[in-house]
Amino acid sequence: MTTYLWNPPAVQSLPVRGKAERLPVNRIFCVGRNYHAHAVEMGRPVDKSVERPFYFTKSPQTLVQSGATVAYPPGTTNYHFEMELVLVIGKPGFRVPVERAHEIVYGYACGLDMTRRDLQLVARDKGRPWDLGKDVEQSSVCSEIVPMEGTVIDHGAIELSVNGHVKQSSDVDKLIWNIREIIADLSLFYHLEPGDLIYTGTPEGVGPVVAGDKITGRVEGVGEIALNVGPAE
Repeated sequence: MTTYLWNPPAVQSLPVRGKAERLPVNRIFCVGRNYHAHAVEMGRPVDKSVERPFYFTKSPQTLVQSGATVAYPPGTTNYHFEMELVLVIGKPGFRVPVERAHEIVYGYACGLDMTRRDLQLVARDKGRPWDLGKDVEQSSVCSEIVPMEGTVIDHGAIELSVNGHVKQSSDVDKLIWNIREIIADLSLFYHLEPGDLIYTGTPEGVGPVVAGDKITGRVEGVGEIALNVGPAE
């Protein structure tokens, strides 16, 4: 029996609709600039004909469930929301052909990729990693998982509001790289495993929040998500 100097971190997990068992989370991948209008608002338009998807990762320890209250994070004055459809991998997959990508889909969820935008942009403009802007404690917010084995979502409204005011409103059919393409491309670089979450990108309309704000969002056919922004520690 292995012993440790201190207790290892707990397994991060999420509730699954209709099941008593929870889904253990393995890794969190995020697709950058995957809606044209958002890419434009970030000053980095995407030409799919000559570019491929790009990714960043977030630690599973950044995961929080929908409905939580999280502290406004340190080191930023420009904390942004990003509403996303989250893809959940249910089977191992490596070098998965596009036409077989649906075979490793377990289900979907609603997600928020909360971002220290000021730190992200400084890092981006200096050609540095985005970790301080993206891999933020309590910044990977996720709703319950909705099992949809073998299903590819290719359309559906995606929306986010802050304090009841709509800030983001689009459709999943505007993804630059769709669900099949994301799985096929990412699996060229990683052995995808059950419990991997893929945040598929955010539409235009991202913006800042402050302590006291309530964020709500939804993806048609998947569900809803909520987050309360608390005061800084």
